[in-house]
Amino acid sequence: MVLIEVGKIIIPFIQIFGIYIIFFGHLSPGGGFAGGTIIGASLILYRIVFGSEKIKDKLNYINLMMLICGALIFYGILKGYSFISGGAHLNLPQIPIGTPGNILSGRYLLPLNISVGIVVAVTVYILFTLFYEGEI
Repeated sequence: MVLIEVGKIIIPFIQIFGIYIIFFGHLSPGGGFAGGTIIGASLILYRIVFGSEKIKDKLNYINLMMLICGALIFYGILKGYSFISGGAHLNLPQIPIGTPGNILSGRYLLPLNISVGIVVAVTVYILFTLFYEGEI
């Protein structure tokens, strides 16, 4: 009972910290991989504390695969566009550079960090689930 009450309090803070690491990864140490790992660890803690049945309602296999595939496609489109255009971005509308030190100062870095964070969080959670259930 104590574990459940503490989990209700601490898991949202862990997830907010992971989101913070993802969003400010291009300004400070961190980024998509580190933030995604933190969010994935919070999902693992949620599953351990509240049980697999409660989290399966929210994070079933189909939803997780749609999330990870969408993030990978988005990442591939952004990086492919940058690669094909040679960094010139073909004079299309783009995200402005902004003021250094602000959250929107890195052009495509923030969306790329977010997509990497989603992929890492889901992968960490799925690997834990497979090991925990004995599938691997």
